[in-house]
Amino acid sequence: MTSEQIIANLKLHANAQAVEGMARFGIRPAQALGISIPTLRKMAKEIGRNQALAVALWDSGIHETRILASMIAEPQLVSTELMEEWVNDFDSWDVCDQVCGNLFDKTPYAYQKATEWCQQEKEFVRRAGFVMMAELAVHDKQAHDEAFMQFFPLIKHYADDKRNFVKKAVNWALRQIGKRNSHLHALALECAYEIQHMDSKTAQWVAKDALKELRAKEIKD
Repeated sequence: MTSEQIIANLKLHANAQAVEGMARFGIRPAQALGISIPTLRKMAKEIGRNQALAVALWDSGIHETRILASMIAEPQLVSTELMEEWVNDFDSWDVCDQVCGNLFDKTPYAYQKATEWCQQEKEFVRRAGFVMMAELAVHDKQAHDEAFMQFFPLIKHYADDKRNFVKKAVNWALRQIGKRNSHLHALALECAYEIQHMDSKTAQWVAKDALKELRAKEIKD
């Protein structure tokens, strides 16, 4: 199938009510069709991995085709240049999270980009940095603790970012790293206690919410 055929097929399933529902969850992209993630995953399975097609779908600018692109792109063919191009196109938290979790965290540049992006000012780029940390903590089963320990100072530094989509990603990263094993759990708790004492209501929210989950969860290595 060509990108034009896929887009035409997606438009047949457009759902205006779903688009309205997306807005209630803070998802307001420039172009959206209102198609569910399970439907997109089914399509991605039928299409298979195809990097050229993924790029063409991304370039259409449609919300759902960009999510679909992240599902069919080939991680080994993704360059740092393409990652920078796509991350700067993010215009909603769900595209950010889907692309990071479906694709970017599987590239050789994942840890580098997590570190770089979280330090950038643009809202969804910074969110992407912390989402990458969270996704890597879940998906990269072979990584050593040191790979995640480098993230704690960054989590603490940006815990006072008041923007909703950033602070939630900072919190997510802290929780997921802390749930990885007992060693990182202890370090995440220490980091959360330090954040809790910062003179920032946002930082205190990040810490309180993370501590609620980290204290409740028994970690088994």
